[in-house]
Amino acid sequence: MKPFFAVTNVYVIRKLHVLLNPWRHIPWSRQSTARASAQRPGETETIYLPPREDLNAPDMYIPLMSFVTYILLSALLYGLSGTFHPELLGYTASSALGAVVFELVCLRLGCYLLSISNSQLLDLVAYSGYKFVGVIISILATSLFGHGWLSWIVFAYCYLAQAFFLVNYPLAFPQASSG
Repeated sequence: MKPFFAVTNVYVIRKLHVLLNPWRHIPWSRQSTARASAQRPGETETIYLPPREDLNAPDMYIPLMSFVTYILLSALLYGLSGTFHPELLGYTASSALGAVVFELVCLRLGCYLLSISNSQLLDLVAYSGYKFVGVIISILATSLFGHGWLSWIVFAYCYLAQAFFLVNYPLAFPQASSG
């Protein structure tokens, strides 16, 4: 779990830029390095670089922080409208977490049905959590511009950016070690 939080401020800013503007990002491949295998002496294994060294590496920092920001932003907007109750924090958190868990179950079921046996659960959690960045931007646009056409354009942009990002994002499946 620790490598998923190995981020820097520069990485977070650059990754948010890629999440919100993925159209110009290249290359999409993960960076890796070879090191001596601990299980099989004399052989090398390929490992992926941590997020602070590779912009294309999945991280858990942005999904976790955007999840918390989503909950707090929702509570703030409820408070500004005069309808805040403390249980709304728990309701918002549990419904968002339920959506993530449902998405993960569907992804794991899809991996099983497609015979993809080496998908990493934490990578899928990171990919699933990136959606909260677009959700936050959409909520802010709706609160600033109302429910008019401008907020729908922002929503559509965030939706398409997330779709483009996820289609092009490299899945981090472990590679077989070479000898």
